[in-house]
Amino acid sequence: MTKSAVRRAALPLLALAMLLPSLSAFADSASSALVPQALAYEHGEGVPKDLRKAALLYCEAARAGDAEAMFDLGWMYANGRGVARSDSMAAFMFSRAAAAGHDYARKMQKYVGEEGGVMPDCMRPPDPDPPVALMDNDPDPFAGLPPYKQKIAELVAKAAPQYAVEPRLALAVIATESNFQFDAQSPKDAHGLMQLVPKTAARFKVRNRLDIKDNVEGGLAYLRWLLAYYEGRVTLVVAAYNAGEAAVDRYGGVPPYPETRDYVRRVRRLYPNERHAFDARIAGPSPIFVRHDVVAQ
Repeated sequence: MTKSAVRRAALPLLALAMLLPSLSAFADSASSALVPQALAYEHGEGVPKDLRKAALLYCEAARAGDAEAMFDLGWMYANGRGVARSDSMAAFMFSRAAAAGHDYARKMQKYVGEEGGVMPDCMRPPDPDPPVALMDNDPDPFAGLPPYKQKIAELVAKAAPQYAVEPRLALAVIATESNFQFDAQSPKDAHGLMQLVPKTAARFKVRNRLDIKDNVEGGLAYLRWLLAYYEGRVTLVVAAYNAGEAAVDRYGGVPPYPETRDYVRRVRRLYPNERHAFDARIAGPSPIFVRHDVVAQ
């Protein structure tokens, strides 16, 4: 049976599990109260449906030790509800829920694999927001990464120069796209660290989008092409990485999509430089440079 078939077979049981009462007798009342709120947002009961908010509420309760919240958050990672689908994150949460006494979580572990120590960031104690870098000597927002993220950062540091891409730009894209989750999958069928869709993967000869090395190299190749196409203007490059170069060309700048505008702000917060070196031999300039001067938005 394939993993997808197992996941489909598990869904009725998963839905039933959502109705089980919390098995953590020791969770304090404040954290336990978060679970009904999360359920309401997850299913749109009495409040507008908001899967992202549901996941955050589950995580807050899970950090406080609520086993049901741990299980529910694991289920959201296993099915990509409100978060990027990730078996490794789901395995972590199911393992913690099982250790806290959640019997059904033990059964669910067989569907997502063994827990490998990959913890969702929301389970870590809250950190201050990363510094808003404005100058080259500002603090590095990628300093002090946890070990599994540090390994990815090291791989990027070695690979990025081969594509004439600054490692910090690539890391800013990875952090925004997948939060360093190598097995992340989006509802739009984007996979891996740099969230490559099938068309982009084929365009840059990526064989396995969930292979860390293949994914990173494909994303770097795409960034190199976009840097040439937009003559090193980072805002346009980042907008095109999210929305596609056709959308950027059509609007003559950052498209008026809330998702894309938010995406650009998040990446640029981690990589503040507006200009990046580029190789004009890789691609000719975008037609927007012929039509008019582009003002970065």
